[in-house]
Amino acid sequence: MIFKISKLSLIKILVSLGAIIYSAIYSSAVLSDGIDALANETFYKPFILAQTVQSTDTAGIANKVEQALKKARYDVVGQYTPYANTEILIISSPKLRRYASQSENGVYGAIQRVSITTVDNITQLSFTNPTYMAHVYRLKTDLADITQHLKKVLGFKKEFGSEMGASKYKLRHYQYQFMMMPNFTDRLELAEYPDQKTALRAVQKALNNNSAGVSKIYQVSLRGKNETVIGVKMTGNTTSQCSGDKFVMDNIDFQKIKSSGHLPYEMIIQNGVVYALFAEFRIAMNFPDLSMVGKNSFMSIMCTPDAIIEALTLAAGGEIDVW
Repeated sequence: MIFKISKLSLIKILVSLGAIIYSAIYSSAVLSDGIDALANETFYKPFILAQTVQSTDTAGIANKVEQALKKARYDVVGQYTPYANTEILIISSPKLRRYASQSENGVYGAIQRVSITTVDNITQLSFTNPTYMAHVYRLKTDLADITQHLKKVLGFKKEFGSEMGASKYKLRHYQYQFMMMPNFTDRLELAEYPDQKTALRAVQKALNNNSAGVSKIYQVSLRGKNETVIGVKMTGNTTSQCSGDKFVMDNIDFQKIKSSGHLPYEMIIQNGVVYALFAEFRIAMNFPDLSMVGKNSFMSIMCTPDAIIEALTLAAGGEIDVW
């Protein structure tokens, strides 16, 4: 199901109402977690901390990690420095792309992200948990072999990003807090073109010329399918920083172990249609424990969903609805 931009007013209302009903929903979620635990479910978290290094040489460690990944036959398709002391490597591989091509809307699974973040003279090496992502993106495979291989290449200390984690079932039906929030199948349509080739050209032109502070970091396509994922850097614009990666992360990435691998955001081009995930899903899937209200909550980035819609729409060559 594809939503038009005008539908977002409903989501804004629901987010505001969430402050009122949050305690009841939270109690229900705790009960659900308890039922899952009784069923001996495996619980997954969004990120894996591979190792920590007593060093402030973020760039130097990132270079060594890049070489290790290439030696392990991963393609480093992009590198992003969103702010100081943080490097993010975006990786893919023939196996990841093959797995992605087997699933509907599977192109999200064609990449993983490796982050190198320095905090208090300690550099954290982390990566997105492939199995967690496989369930959230509803892939036909759980990417368990990719998870184990990255642990072997990069190391493993623990999973993080959520205190409790979530079961396979909950991840494959993931929504933040209550059922009217968007899920993986709810897509934000940014622009539409006659065919895939035209769309790719138009998006590249729009990325080069847009005034919304959006630029391309990487691009990966699936062989034999009209599906391409483009990862983008977002800096905000002269009137608002609400869509900016730094603005978002300054407000919500407050834990000691950083979830830098949340970045970058994606646009998908599929059969000539350009779309993205709603921020209420895309952010929540990587920060599932964030409260609805209070300091470092979703309320602290209340302006972000609309700002991301505007920024990505312009970056896709689409038109902004005025109403």
